[in-house]
Amino acid sequence: MNQTLLSALIIVISLALYACGGNNSKSPGVPPIPTSNEPDWIAGQFSDDSIYKNLCAVPRTGPDSNGDTFLDSQGTAMHEKMWLRSWTNDTYLWYNEVDDNDPSPFSVADYFSQLKTNELTQSGSLKDNFHFSQSTEDYNQRTQSGVTSGYGISWEFVSASSPRRLIVRYTEPNSPAAIAGVSRGYELKTIDGIDFINATTQANVDKINAVLFPSDAGQVFNFVFSDELGNQVLETNLTSANIELQPVQNVKVIDTAAGKMGYMQFNSFIRAGQDGLIEGFQEFVDQGVTELVIDLRYNGGGLLAMASQVAYMVAGSAQTNNQIFETLQFNDKYPNVDPITGNTLQPTPFYTREIDWTTNQFTDKTLPSVDLTRVFILATDNTCSASEAVINGLRGVDVEVVLIGDTTCGKPFGFYATDNCSTTYFTIQFQGVNAKDFGGYSNGFSPVSNPVFEDQLPGCTITDDFAQALGSENESLLAAAIDYAETGICPIENNLAGKAAKVKSSGIAIKTPNIILESMKILTPVIEPSSL
Repeated sequence: MNQTLLSALIIVISLALYACGGNNSKSPGVPPIPTSNEPDWIAGQFSDDSIYKNLCAVPRTGPDSNGDTFLDSQGTAMHEKMWLRSWTNDTYLWYNEVDDNDPSPFSVADYFSQLKTNELTQSGSLKDNFHFSQSTEDYNQRTQSGVTSGYGISWEFVSASSPRRLIVRYTEPNSPAAIAGVSRGYELKTIDGIDFINATTQANVDKINAVLFPSDAGQVFNFVFSDELGNQVLETNLTSANIELQPVQNVKVIDTAAGKMGYMQFNSFIRAGQDGLIEGFQEFVDQGVTELVIDLRYNGGGLLAMASQVAYMVAGSAQTNNQIFETLQFNDKYPNVDPITGNTLQPTPFYTREIDWTTNQFTDKTLPSVDLTRVFILATDNTCSASEAVINGLRGVDVEVVLIGDTTCGKPFGFYATDNCSTTYFTIQFQGVNAKDFGGYSNGFSPVSNPVFEDQLPGCTITDDFAQALGSENESLLAAAIDYAETGICPIENNLAGKAAKVKSSGIAIKTPNIILESMKILTPVIEPSSL
């Protein structure tokens, strides 16, 4: 690769890396002028957002746990709200569909919550289901270091209101939950003696939320788990901890009638996942797989740069050389320029190299690739953002994607995670399209027997199977992928005991995590310009 091309790629990838995980500002390095005088809101008049940036009601004064320092100065809550207002008007993809309400009566969090379109899609769902914020400290810890607080349980929120139903999807290796014997398919019955399923008082619901989402490591709580029929299977005390995430799990090669099939469970497009992806694909190359299954059923998104890497490792150089993985489209104020970075818009290629996430540059290590023309993706409605970008990007270069499971979440959109005053905000700023200029899958990609529309893929609708371990050849989604590879048709789905049927609920709801824990489409530029 010549030096000019390498430099260009580094510029592009640096954009991708910051999109979802940095403290971005269009005027970095210049602290705002300290002020406590509240700005005035005048309907329809918008000042440049840089006037209000980093003017905080409670400024940060020192580095956080990641060593990040900030440009905060003394301001007011109104400064924070006016920054959100101007920033939204400048960069939000549907800025002209946002009501310009007086910020004064709102808290900062409530004001941000309503700074989005209320329009509906053709199917009747909200046009923007991906508008949220979270603590900058928590966001940086998860995406930069691959660490999150909790017990190491990934939960399936079947019903957040009474009668509640919460099922264990999987546990992180060596986590408190894994060590205690918590297994996929276990259902939460009680927490510290509180009836999780039927609790009705606000005090009990608040306690449940505090236990499910612990604020600190070292907190000890009693959990009772049952099977689907309500029979107790485990009672244990779990201690909250800082969990080191392992995004790639259960890498294996399966002998099938269709040939050697590689399988990997991939849970999040975060920096910590790169080594596992490279090791997994290298194993597939070494063992000569001719079929591949990537289990993205719980992958809410993340770094778009990593999505491009994954797509390359599937398709290889012959199918991706000089091809576009994805092109970003911003609002009509910015047809040719990225409004966050100021860079001229350039398509994202298929990235062929390992990334040094510390310097945001490519290394000289070429990624392994299995060079396949077909890939099986296991998906649910939790498959989002950067996961969908992999699907769309591969289809843009005519790699066949067979979808097994259910319709994906439908997020062809992304954002730059942007910090202001201790909070990281995610507001839709762009749409991604593939090499064929297609990005219209806001209702998700659906598996059908005979695809007609661009958002339909060949594949099988199969219910998630909590009775079997992920990676087991008897687990319903993986079993269906094997059958399809061997026969070319979908199996008849049995009524498996582990299926998570949706139930009607009422009463006070527990909180559910944002699909992004990385579900920002954080499509690269994500979870980083992206990914959820």
